[in-house]
Amino acid sequence: MADEAAFDEFVVARSQALVRSAYLLTQDESLAEDLVQTALTKAWFAWRRIDDPEAYVRRIMVTTSASWWRRRWVRETPTEDARLDVEPTDVDGVPADGQDLWNAIGHLPRRQRAVIVLRYLEDCNEVETAELMGCSVGTVKSQCSKALAKLRSDAALAPASDDGSRRER
Repeated sequence: MADEAAFDEFVVARSQALVRSAYLLTQDESLAEDLVQTALTKAWFAWRRIDDPEAYVRRIMVTTSASWWRRRWVRETPTEDARLDVEPTDVDGVPADGQDLWNAIGHLPRRQRAVIVLRYLEDCNEVETAELMGCSVGTVKSQCSKALAKLRSDAALAPASDDGSRRER
């Protein structure tokens, strides 16, 4: 009974932060909620053995989102209805400033996105990030370096010119 109460307290206290992290990993609100539910379900079965529940659940989220990404990639099928991605806009038709970073992060490969989310948005250090991702600290450093380089060159983050359009780098 004490385990159930501890698990319930953890879920109530950390759910919002976990959903925020999951959204950054999946770039989709409903998938983020599903990811957190899946991670919490998996954590429940190992709850008595978990020393650090936050790290354990985040690790489950990273590995599960990676497996979902691989599965989605294999099952993706083309259709005749090719809709273009529509960028969020302000009333003037200019891209909404708050969406630029989200769009740029969304363009990163899944592993680089996970490193950026864990390092800079969740304030994990390199060692914690490596543990959560199941890789070496060197891999975290190299993936972070590559991700930051891609973000620096992403047109969505280019400074706006005087006429409101984005300058190419």
